[in-house]
Amino acid sequence: MPQLTVVVPAYNESAVLGTFHQRLREVLDGLPLDSSVLYVDDGSRDDTWSIIETLVAGNPRTGALKLSRNFGKEAALTAGLDAVANGAAVVIDADLQDPPELIPALVEQWQAGYDVVYATRSARKGESGFKRFTAAAFYRSMERLSDTTIPRDTGDFRLLSRRALDALGQLRERQRFMKGLFSWIGYRQTSVRYLREPRQAGTTKWNYWRLGQLAIEGITSFSSAPLRLATWVGLASAGLAFVYGLFVLVKALFYGDPVQGYPTLMLVILFLGGVQLLALGVIGEYLGRNYAESKHRPLYFIEEHRLPRDPR
Repeated sequence: MPQLTVVVPAYNESAVLGTFHQRLREVLDGLPLDSSVLYVDDGSRDDTWSIIETLVAGNPRTGALKLSRNFGKEAALTAGLDAVANGAAVVIDADLQDPPELIPALVEQWQAGYDVVYATRSARKGESGFKRFTAAAFYRSMERLSDTTIPRDTGDFRLLSRRALDALGQLRERQRFMKGLFSWIGYRQTSVRYLREPRQAGTTKWNYWRLGQLAIEGITSFSSAPLRLATWVGLASAGLAFVYGLFVLVKALFYGDPVQGYPTLMLVILFLGGVQLLALGVIGEYLGRNYAESKHRPLYFIEEHRLPRDPR
């Protein structure tokens, strides 16, 4: 019988875990396959781990990993997927914005022969207009900048087949943008559309600063366009400076050179200085990521692990 493991990264989700687990178990009990749940506690500071321990003790098909500290969601996802030894896996958040009831639709497409079945949001309830605008702008920017096609309006909620998991396990880069890695491995991929609900309880861990950092991570991990842009801006600036220099030379030769132009001089200096600093900042982002990769540090450390037991 096919096997399915649902990987659930959790960070300070004690307010919603009980409700989430109940809804998830009801869905999995209705599936015609062996299923289990694997929670990954990403260094939570509330009683998330205590609740997970209770869930594990009450069901042999529920397991858990506790990371030694908060490594971030991308590392927590990696730890959970690394622990799936057999069958396919579904990745879902615990905040119930992604409904567990959609899992049978993902399984149906998997059984139809697809290796990656991702859930695409047709609408996003409970989010501000600005949040929806920035999310749409990010996905469309990635679509233009990256050579890897990253589906629009699609988060981490998806199903991965066995060979997709094996391929993903070979990608051990430290700067991880999982949405891009899911797409980069290729294989047969399809989508299932759904309505994203508001968070059921607790508070979001993704403020605009962290979302901005994630966007930079995605762009620098899957596109060299910022480096090319810095090159073109530098060439354009040099061309403008050359044309302006010719203008100043011709003007001085034919009309003399009275002591004027201080505002223009300052404008040119500030413009060129800003362009140079922008280019150095872009180069620094890529250089910093190369430095982090060169240290070859482990992606995560596990403090405790309790894998699901075979109910048979």
